[in-house]
Amino acid sequence: MSRILVLYGTSEGHTAKVARAIGARLLADGVETDIVEAGTSNPRPADYDGIIVAASVHVGGYQRAIRRWVRLHAAELGLRPAAFVSVCLSILSTQPKEREAAAAIPHRFFANVGWHPAVVKIVAGALPYTKYNFFMRWIMKRIARQEGGDTDTSRDYEYTDWKALRSFAGEFGSLVAAPANSPTRPGQRNAGTFSQRQENSAASGRLSAVQP
Repeated sequence: MSRILVLYGTSEGHTAKVARAIGARLLADGVETDIVEAGTSNPRPADYDGIIVAASVHVGGYQRAIRRWVRLHAAELGLRPAAFVSVCLSILSTQPKEREAAAAIPHRFFANVGWHPAVVKIVAGALPYTKYNFFMRWIMKRIARQEGGDTDTSRDYEYTDWKALRSFAGEFGSLVAAPANSPTRPGQRNAGTFSQRQENSAASGRLSAVQP
């Protein structure tokens, strides 16, 4: 049986929900899965057949605990199938430049930490108005209004395509289970069938809430 680590970083809690959705699909497919919040423990990539790291974008970057863990384990991560899930609301922007900027954020992160996962998936996040402080709520409402999105700050909005996310998790689990993708030993190159690719769950469109 394959064993996969889902490590996540979260600020308002939505990426934790994303990680749980990924883990639930893997578990349903019979994959042994550990879901761990970065900074609460220090799991070793060598103990797993595959790793999914999920983090949300805030001010153009990701959570500090995610950066620290990935930088610490970059060499080990390069020896086994791994994917990065970037939770980013601006991937739904109606402005092409904003979407391009959202797509570039993960790659700046990879260059900084010295890790280049085979698969990068960008998923739309959420507008948790009720969890923001006054200043952040005002900023996010202003941005949403400019995009023609949801501006009722008395409630929260989710934009994640849950069906696509679960499909991604299922595909990753299948790829990890494939014999050709078994983790390599130190000094060996991974000769698996993982092809480097980036997937965007939303290419464009108005901010409109979706249901799990």
